[in-house]
Amino acid sequence: MPVRLRHVSLVLLAALFTARPASAAESPSPPVAELGVGDAIVLGMVEGVTEFLPISSTGHLIIANRILGLESERQLTDQAGRPLWHKPPSPKNPDGVPLTVKLAADTYAVVIQVGAIGAVVLLYWQQLFLMVGGLLGRSSAGLRLLRNIMLAFLPMAIFGLLLHEQIARYLFSIWAVIGALVAGAVLMLWAERWREARAGVGRAKGDAADIPARKALGIGLAQCLSLWPGTSRSMVTIVGGYWAGLGPAKAAEFSFLVGLPTLAGAAFYKGVQSGPAMIEVFGWTNVLLGAGVAAISALIAVKFLVHMITRHGLALFAYYRLVLALILTVAYLF
Repeated sequence: MPVRLRHVSLVLLAALFTARPASAAESPSPPVAELGVGDAIVLGMVEGVTEFLPISSTGHLIIANRILGLESERQLTDQAGRPLWHKPPSPKNPDGVPLTVKLAADTYAVVIQVGAIGAVVLLYWQQLFLMVGGLLGRSSAGLRLLRNIMLAFLPMAIFGLLLHEQIARYLFSIWAVIGALVAGAVLMLWAERWREARAGVGRAKGDAADIPARKALGIGLAQCLSLWPGTSRSMVTIVGGYWAGLGPAKAAEFSFLVGLPTLAGAAFYKGVQSGPAMIEVFGWTNVLLGAGVAAISALIAVKFLVHMITRHGLALFAYYRLVLALILTVAYLF
């Protein structure tokens, strides 16, 4: 299975990066700034474990990048000491966009999501085939499931594209993550009380294919909240699933499936935008390693989440978020 996952990651990543940046030589060259094997494994594990748990993968990756020292915004240079550019100065942009470790690390954190995508594809291939059957007119349930996934995905895609620059500029900080961790925890605890009052602990109601179109769209609009780093796309989607009448396990499953186009779109967009720069800085080897580790970690995390949320709901994850927010606050104040 790990070999297959690495193959999936290799194929998808190779499709993203076909062009090299203008500042790169035509022949292969060594990475500008080496990303250690240990760093690649840590980032892959953080991505894989946190992507589908309702605790915010983006928030944890921001924290991991800071701990690993991958936040430098100093412009990198080549072996001859010449400055390297992600986007060279031009008449429209006289300052250009310098090539930095932070730019490469931010791209890396998004691109290795390909591994997490592979994990969900392997675990939920039956639902994917059901949706293919829906497109071919062989399954009305598959067609409804596909409709609901797209309705839940589109608002996130639209607002993500419109607000990408502002989010990257103003919200990728520890304090933004701390605020989102706390707010998300409060929402999760409230959602659990609401669910228990309405349906009883662990009582499932319906399937993702049975959600009305307007409620699927409502989940998509709610998912836009996860554009704030630290909120958690998985958490918002699961809470939205509660409101749409799904039980914990079915809400989690819907979150995984909605994550496929969301994560794939983000990885493709970021890869096209700054993937070549990431490769120039870190090289290919550890990018593939990070994606492979993310895939294996995500396989374990998805099964863990379904088990935990079926037995205990979201409360334990909410308490984890509050403890993490407290630790981060103390660490950065003192």
